[in-house]
Formats: sequence, structure tokens, C-alpha cells
Amino acid sequence: MTIQDIATAVPSTATKVQPHTNGKTSAPPKHPLDPLTPDEITSVTYAVRQYVATKTPTKAIKFILCNLLRPPKRAVLAYLGIPLEPGVEAEDPAPIIKKAEVDFLDVVTGNSYNVIVVLRDGKWEVEKIVQLPESVQPQISVQELIDCEKIVKKSKRVQELAAEVGISPDQIFCDGWSIGYDARFPQRRRIQQALVFARFSQHDNLYAHPMDFIAVVDANTEELLHIDFPPHYKSKDAGKAELTVSSTVPPPHENDALKASGRDRIPPPKRPWDFLPDLMEKTEEAGFELRKDLKPLHIVQPEGVSFKMDGNVLEWQNWKMHIAFAHREGMVLSTVTYNDHGEVRPLFYQLALSEMVVPYGAPEHPHPRKFAFDSGEYGIGMMANELSLGCDCVGQIHYLPGSFAAHDGSSVVIDNAICIHEEDAGVLWKHTDYRHGGRSRTVRRRRLVVSMVCTLANYEYIWNYHFYQDGTIELEVRLTGILQVYVAADNEPNPHGTTIAPNINAHNHQHIFCFRLDPMIDGIKNTVIESDVHTLDAPTGSTENFAGNGFYAKDTRLATETGRPYDLNKERRWRIVNPQKRHYSTGKEVGYVIGLKGGVAPTMAKDDSWLVTRAPFLKNTLWVCRDIEGEKGSERVYPSGRYVPQTRTTPKDSVGNWVKGAQSTDGEDILVYFNIGTTHIPRPEDWPVMPAENLSVTLKPVSFFKANPAIDVPGTQDPLSKPAYSTQNGNSCHC
Repeated sequence: MTIQDIATAVPSTATKVQPHTNGKTSAPPKHPLDPLTPDEITSVTYAVRQYVATKTPTKAIKFILCNLLRPPKRAVLAYLGIPLEPGVEAEDPAPIIKKAEVDFLDVVTGNSYNVIVVLRDGKWEVEKIVQLPESVQPQISVQELIDCEKIVKKSKRVQELAAEVGISPDQIFCDGWSIGYDARFPQRRRIQQALVFARFSQHDNLYAHPMDFIAVVDANTEELLHIDFPPHYKSKDAGKAELTVSSTVPPPHENDALKASGRDRIPPPKRPWDFLPDLMEKTEEAGFELRKDLKPLHIVQPEGVSFKMDGNVLEWQNWKMHIAFAHREGMVLSTVTYNDHGEVRPLFYQLALSEMVVPYGAPEHPHPRKFAFDSGEYGIGMMANELSLGCDCVGQIHYLPGSFAAHDGSSVVIDNAICIHEEDAGVLWKHTDYRHGGRSRTVRRRRLVVSMVCTLANYEYIWNYHFYQDGTIELEVRLTGILQVYVAADNEPNPHGTTIAPNINAHNHQHIFCFRLDPMIDGIKNTVIESDVHTLDAPTGSTENFAGNGFYAKDTRLATETGRPYDLNKERRWRIVNPQKRHYSTGKEVGYVIGLKGGVAPTMAKDDSWLVTRAPFLKNTLWVCRDIEGEKGSERVYPSGRYVPQTRTTPKDSVGNWVKGAQSTDGEDILVYFNIGTTHIPRPEDWPVMPAENLSVTLKPVSFFKANPAIDVPGTQDPLSKPAYSTQNGNSCHC
């Protein structure tokens, strides 16, 4: 693999390749959760290659994953001096044995293997190797997604089909996708589906030119296995739409796919629909020009930033945390603490995206296969952009790199994978005493932003973790990029989507994100409280509720492992508390509340659907289970299982099965999973590039601090602020 291959197909992904080493590692990390360095990745893969070459019959392999195997939680907390319980000294630190985990494929047989590699005396050694079951497939790599397009482009059958609608071989492009679910193909084969497009110039918007067929390939053997032709809709009496086939059941594999679809070929639309300004000026977007009435807006910090970095450890405004790049989750925030007037209080051991799924809503085959697990099937980290100063991140920026293993074991490096900066976020608090001259105080809110941007074919996801001066954390996901589209016939009805432009159909779909929260609110023995808001039962006019306005919050302890739905009618919320410590005034257990203020989306698929069968976390908005440490660290990390591609049944190692044991979660070492999402009914205004849509959830202290923890934040009187127009007077701020 060359980096040029990656950069050409996925320009946001990588900047350079680190070559192999001889198996030796570099200096020890500053933090036990530091990700593997590029040198360490190549050392680990070298050790695996040596082992495979000398002790197994395998002739050729390709690496899929190479990650740090995170040490046990208690060992990490002891190493950092973080106590497990309030008022108790931290445990004595013990040596932490550094390990890595590797997944690779036997190129000849197609078998998959998982390997644990351990660092001993400065050298990596294979500790354990296990062949995965035939039905299990590791994640799809960046290179395999790129190679999918190559397989499709060189196929004579695809070239013939393209020629029938006026498209030449050099104009054929495609996005490789996971197959999702298709029982017509054996699980032992490494399957991808290819969504095919035409392109008429080097940088033109290929999504404006969808082709009318979908290819299926084997990524290992590089074979074209099948071509699917989706059926289309036609108008019926009374304005109803009717499919060109009688059933949404997938036709037999050996059938003539075009004949089975019941429709004729449809050429791709030709209108450019470009989004790059220089191209738009040259196309039929006559008179296009960029706005000229926008004046510069600069973010200036003349004395530098207020945060400190020590490797991957960040400190800012009483916060301290570890930030790591991860192949699958993208970013993982760990060992988050808050300095409360000299007392360092632990809050969260880890916080990260654990899974996400994007299901589409068209029932006709093969569109139901479009429900990509972008984390479990591809890996968010591998799709990270190389961030640009002054563009993706504005102001004074600090970057953290990311790296992952290429097929040959070399490390692919993204220099600017994670962006860290500060920004103004409006007013933090304010009050005006209108008596005696109206003295007031205004304190502006500043926040720290830890962010990453990922490109997954057509869509962009912007991941923001916001830290505030009042002890609040906000998790924000912004969605932008280009809609996933399919070609439509002239005047074709569209019951499951929107015809966003002539002959371009954007199907209805959802984006659902599952976050994993490993809490340690003043220690690791925590409990989740479910709080519902109820109106007072007593009727208006009664002695108990004369004005009819009474309401109250009712708490329920989630004392055993469970999944819980969101209830909008009850303003349901959940808080994580430590039953060993109570607030001096309220008497309530100290805690943090999960505020799902921007993005609770019920799953539209049925509970027994392909989607929910494979993604059981969708059945509830929140899950609580015990954390269990095993050979590979926590055994409960990914709510749809460790290996997601091509699953057909609910994995045993998934959240729905974890809670069946109904173990105690009251004052225990627990894990909390919660979902946020959006149901996207496409708009013409989302085309050709979608304005960003924001989803967010907050983690806010409740009975955790004595009072407002931001009362000591200085007021701001910005000397660079001035009236916009000379005719206006600016009152001085007495803050």
C-alpha cells in the first residue's frame, strides 16, 4: 500500500506511512493509556509477522487492527494515584504490563485471527493467537474500501452495464460499503457492496450522478460476485406509488437481476451540482459568486492559551484528563477529574463513542442493506481528517496525532487528528441589581473544545467534546457532507425519501450514536437514578393543588442491570450518583445528570428487524450494566459486539445480553450506555452539501458542588470591543 493510494481515494485520512522496525519499542509512555506510537505499531506488527512466518503455515497476511490493549482500570487508577472511594487513599501502584491487540487476515485462506502481543524487556512478543470463527469478520480497512472501487472499475460486466447508459470505464466510481445483511452470500467470504456513481471531471460531485445498479464484491479474492438492480416506483391510481416488483424479498442470487427488478435501465443524471466554487463558476450555475459582504472575524489570544499539555494529558480550568486517538472510537477521553478547591475529584474513567449506525428506510431490495455501523464496521479513527489550521480549527490550536496499521503492518500517521482549543461561548452567568444605581456583574463563558472530523464516504461527522468552567461536559455531534443518493426515473414517486433534484432520490434515514460512559463519580462505586417529572394528581381547586400548577420529580434507583427508554412526556432524565457521599445542604447523593437535550430519536425499524437484531442497543435509550474486567481489559466495550461486519444474529457479547444477568448496579462499578440521534427526512436545502446539523448531550453536576463552581471565574472587559458604528455609544462594563 502506498500513501498516495489512500490520499487519492480518501484525501482526509492520512499524511505519511511509518516503515517497519525490528520489533523493539521506543521510550515508555507518560500515561498507561497512551495509544501506540507509529514506532510501536510497526514493532508490534513485526513481532506478529515473525511469529506467523516461523510458527504457522500461513503464507501471507494483511493487518486490519493494531491497538493498545488497555490495562485494567484499577491498575491505571492506582498508577495515577486516583482513589477508588471517597476518603480512602489510592491503592498502591503495581507494575503495568503493556500489551497490544492485533487482528489480521490470512490472505490465502480468508481465515481471521486475533493476537495478543506483550512487551517484555523492551521487545514485543506474541503471547496468544486465536483463530476466529468462520462466520466472524474483523473490521473493514481503509485499503479494502479503496480496493472495492478498483475491483468494480476493472470488471468487464460493470463496464458493459455502464456503457449501456453512456458511461465510459474511466467515468466509473463507487463507494465501498459494508454488506450489512444479505443471507444470499456466505459469511466466510469478505463481502462489500459498492454504490456506483459516474464522474465527468476530476473533482466534480460524483454523488450528483448515481448509477442504477449496486455491485457486490469479495474484498479478499477481489471478485465481482453479483449485480443488484433495485426496483423502482411507478404511479398508480389515486396518486399511490407501486413498486415494479410484487415483493421486497431479495430475489434468488442466480436470477437475472435486471429482469427481476421489473424496470428498464436508467442513465445517471448529468447536471453537475458542484460545490467547489471554482467549478461552480464554470458550470451552469450562471452568475455564481461567493458573498463579498462578510468581513474578517479573528479569534485572538495575545497571551497564549490557558490550557497545558503534557503528552496526551490535558489540564484546563480545574479539569484534567487523558486524550487518546483510537482506531475504532476515534477519540477516547479517560481519567477525567475536577479540582474542587484543592480536592481532586474523579468524575469519569472513560468517555467515548462506542457504536453508531445509519439505517436507511427504503424497504425494497437491496436498499435495506444500507445500515452502516461506521464505528464497528470501519473504525471512526481510520476515517479521521488531517485538520487544517484556520479552517477546521480557528484560533490558537494544539493538535494530537493519530496512527493505525496499514495492511502490510506499517503505520499510517495522521499528524493533526485531534484539535484542542478554547473559544468564547456566550454568557456564563449575570445579574443586575436594579436598585441603588444598578450595579451588575457579567461573566462570560469560555469552553475548551476537543474535536475530530471524520469523512465516511459521502458524510462528514464532527465530534466535539466541550468542557465548561461550571463543571459541565457537552458531547456534540455535527453532521454535514453529502446525502447518500440513488437515481430516480423521470417523474418517479418517492414514498421513502425526497427527490432533492431531478432524478436524484435521497432516502429517509437515521443517524444513531451510542456513547459509552464509565463513571467514577467520587470513586467507582456508583448508581444510576431515573428521574421522572409528574404533575400533581390532585385536581385544580383541591386543597392540595388549588391553582392546578403543582408538579414534582420522582426518583427510581436502577438497582440492577437494565435498559430504559426515554419518556418525553415525563421529561425523563438520568443521573449517576455516588451513594457513599451526600451534599451538605440537599442531602442528596453527589452526582452528574445526563441531559439528552438535543437528539433523542426513537428507532424506526421494528424490534425483530435486521437492524435491531444486529444493533440491540437501539431497543433502549439508556443501558446500565456492571463493568467486568477480563483478559482483554473490560469485556463490555462495544454494545453490538467486538466483531460487527456481516453479523446476522444478535451477538452474545452485546448490551442486550449483558443486562440479562440482572446483577446489582447499586453502588457498584458500572457502565452506562446512552443513545442520541436524528431522523433525517432529506430536504432540497440539504443538497448538494448539507448544512451542519447539531446533536448534543450534557453531563451536568447535580448536588456535586457546594454551590456555583464558576462563581470565581473573572469577569471580562474586552479592550478590543467597540461600537460597530461611530454614531453609537458603548457603555463601559463594570464587571
